[in-house]
Amino acid sequence: MTDTTTAPTATEEPVIHVLWINAGLSCDGDSVALTAATQPTIEEIALSALPGLPKIAVHWPLIDYECGPVQGADTFIEWFFKGERGEIDPFVLVVEGSIPNESIKKEGYWCGFGDDPATGQPITTSEWLDRLAPKALAVVAIGTCATYGGIHAMSGNPTGAMGVPDYLGWDWKSKAGIPIVNVPGCPIKPDNFAETLVYLLHQAAGSAPMIPLDEQLRPAWLFGATVHEGCDRAGYYEQGQFADAYDSPQCLVRLGCWGPVVKCNVPKRGWMDGLGGCPNVGGICIGCTMPGFPDKFMPFMDQPPGATVSTNASGIYGVLIRRLRSITVDTLDKEPRWRHTGQKLTTGYRKPW
Repeated sequence: MTDTTTAPTATEEPVIHVLWINAGLSCDGDSVALTAATQPTIEEIALSALPGLPKIAVHWPLIDYECGPVQGADTFIEWFFKGERGEIDPFVLVVEGSIPNESIKKEGYWCGFGDDPATGQPITTSEWLDRLAPKALAVVAIGTCATYGGIHAMSGNPTGAMGVPDYLGWDWKSKAGIPIVNVPGCPIKPDNFAETLVYLLHQAAGSAPMIPLDEQLRPAWLFGATVHEGCDRAGYYEQGQFADAYDSPQCLVRLGCWGPVVKCNVPKRGWMDGLGGCPNVGGICIGCTMPGFPDKFMPFMDQPPGATVSTNASGIYGVLIRRLRSITVDTLDKEPRWRHTGQKLTTGYRKPW
């Protein structure tokens, strides 16, 4: 990676840095998932191989080769100190993992990222947010832990964990006027994040308008429809056909699927390279892209509230729909009556004389 601490000359292309902190309460599953992105791939982003994409430098623990002591010539953490000092500008701050409440841990800390040269003590993740967020072009929360707190923030947790918007404030905006961008998923759908990052980079280059977000700060074009609307099994719901086992191709609502009310595009887009997606491969939707996950969706594998009423109603009218369709299919799934074997034409042909 090129050292760009000095201002670029007139002939040099400016560099947009991506500072990635994965030191929140997290399993690093979002980082791992992103390696499977195909539209676009992380390599295409890192190498600026996409048309119109500005030159970027990615400082991501998963792929960065730099090491060494704090303030050394070849240390990964030094890039974050440069961001704090204003020596790299602009940069996009990516946060992975939920943010613990350090004020309830007087005798220590919950999670940190690098050491403070002045004290030799770890710098907490929340302190990095305090230092870097005001100077970032944009702040992106990747995965449900970083966006809404996720599993670590469920009822009864000891850490006081929260999402980035809970910590910075839901009305927070960067110095460029960009709200926090939430890309939820447990883990993230790889292409959803890759596409969002590319959008922000194009916006930084002046070639895209303000990123459109919904009221939960999710990219609107990715989370504007429900799982059900893009699910391969949705037609079975309409016809009142519901699975009673996971090896059935029918609708999974009675087995605990929350797809009809969860905003997520995974079934429609597939998990990797257009393939997979929870209900598509027999897994119920447990609502992992929603702010209420996991508390509001538990216990898993039980019918969601209202599912009994809706599935019973669907079962009643579904019988009628299937019967009417079977009549239509019976008439359409055969050749017209005027087609028959033989040489005589009976398709409305009229002799010209």
